[in-house]
Amino acid sequence: MAGNDIKMDSSGFVLLSDYVPHIIQEIRYFSTYNFIGDRIDGYEEPCALLTKEAARALKAVSNELFVQGYRLKVFDAYRPACAVKHFVLWGIEDQDIRMKPYFYPDLQKQELFLKGYIARQSSHSRGSAVDLTLLDMKTGKELDMGSPFDLFSEVSHPDYKGITEAQYENRMILQRAMVRNGFLPLSVEWWHFSLKDEPYPDTYFEFPVSSEYLRR
Repeated sequence: MAGNDIKMDSSGFVLLSDYVPHIIQEIRYFSTYNFIGDRIDGYEEPCALLTKEAARALKAVSNELFVQGYRLKVFDAYRPACAVKHFVLWGIEDQDIRMKPYFYPDLQKQELFLKGYIARQSSHSRGSAVDLTLLDMKTGKELDMGSPFDLFSEVSHPDYKGITEAQYENRMILQRAMVRNGFLPLSVEWWHFSLKDEPYPDTYFEFPVSSEYLRR
């Protein structure tokens, strides 16, 4: 990654909750309940940030699904480049595997990179990618997608057929709405989508996940 590809400029970003008022946020990398087991570098506040273009597109997704009885629940959105570096250094140097039973029970740490679950450069750092699921407003619970967020396993591939028809259909409800509104799915994670016409396709950002930073 060339040095001039990393920017601190947050002027093209917004708080997702300002655009999608019905959004539910559980920013996993601010918490310790993630595949590393610590808060991730760069996450100063449990809020979702996205480029304005991605936020507008996600608002359209939210509106479409809201009338069907669903709310969007976001686990991650913009991810600073320093957070990705945290992932990479953990994968290469850190011997800690305390979260293995929960997030990568059948894989070794090094395989997470080889199989595409962790990238050395993440589309999240370009500001137009989001990890999310659906919440059923009738039950108040997340839809059963057949695997939890960040389970690094073949079971989490969107087209995996070893789950129930209902679980597969739940994945497709989310995927169809996202694709209809301009997002592209990822082959190894049912929860990950990136804006097709992203505004910064060659730029990675480093500023922290913080609503205060946006106001500077």
